Amino acid sequence: MAFWIDTHCHLDAPEFDADRSEVRAAGRSAGVVHCVIPAVERSNWATVRELAHAGGDSYALGIHPLYTPQAGEGDLDLLALELAAHRADPRLLAVGEIGLDFFVPGLDAEKQLQIYRAQIGLARRFDLPVILHVRQSSDRLLQQLRATKVRGGIAHAFNGSAQQAQVFIDLGFKLGFGGALTYERAHKLRRLAAELPLSALVLETDAPDIPPHWVYTTAEQRAAGLPQGRNSPAELPRIAEVMAGLRGISVEALAEATSANACAALPGLAALNTA
Repeated sequence: MAFWIDTHCHLDAPEFDADRSEVRAAGRSAGVVHCVIPAVERSNWATVRELAHAGGDSYALGIHPLYTPQAGEGDLDLLALELAAHRADPRLLAVGEIGLDFFVPGLDAEKQLQIYRAQIGLARRFDLPVILHVRQSSDRLLQQLRATKVRGGIAHAFNGSAQQAQVFIDLGFKLGFGGALTYERAHKLRRLAAELPLSALVLETDAPDIPPHWVYTTAEQRAAGLPQGRNSPAELPRIAEVMAGLRGISVEALAEATSANACAALPGLAALNTA
């Protein structure tokens, strides 16, 4: 069996409240030996830390751009205190999930930028990589990363251009791919997954979100009473099979490469004996 690292999994999400332990156990049985659990706001910092310790996984602390409307200056001060208090915790791997989202309407772009810049500064201060939320925002994210160098990290759910991908790579980032590449209509994304350097790729689920096509339910199906498909770590090996097919390599070769890439992006992973 190949072994996998899910570099982005929101195990703390309420969708898992009824069966969280079973979901993680199913992932482990499928070969997902490790999950990185990123925070999204102040209220779940302690939760992701506790889950990581309970499950033998790891976590990141940060403020997600979709949660910036309710975030204040005090939250950034508290994040600095949290990072300082837990800097010696080997399961704290990164500042994240942070970034910019110019797709969702109604968000204050300037406030997003302010909070993103501050968190990049904290990543530099504490010498931690970052886990980036990238949605219609690659150029603005890269502008700040050029101005404030950090230890690299992961551009989660990457869906930019090949040129933008190369700039992220040059700045020390790996690019996260997951369920979205399983859709045949995702031509650009599948081309990126096939053609970008193997050394730049990591795998993720973003569970419970971004379900692969075999989990997704359409609007018509939901209207007929079927629940929305829930992504989970156990889906990662099948997602990986799709990527391996696109690249024309074995699943085992992909597992070895993406696990090594995850450890390069988040150096604390190697010390957690995830392989």
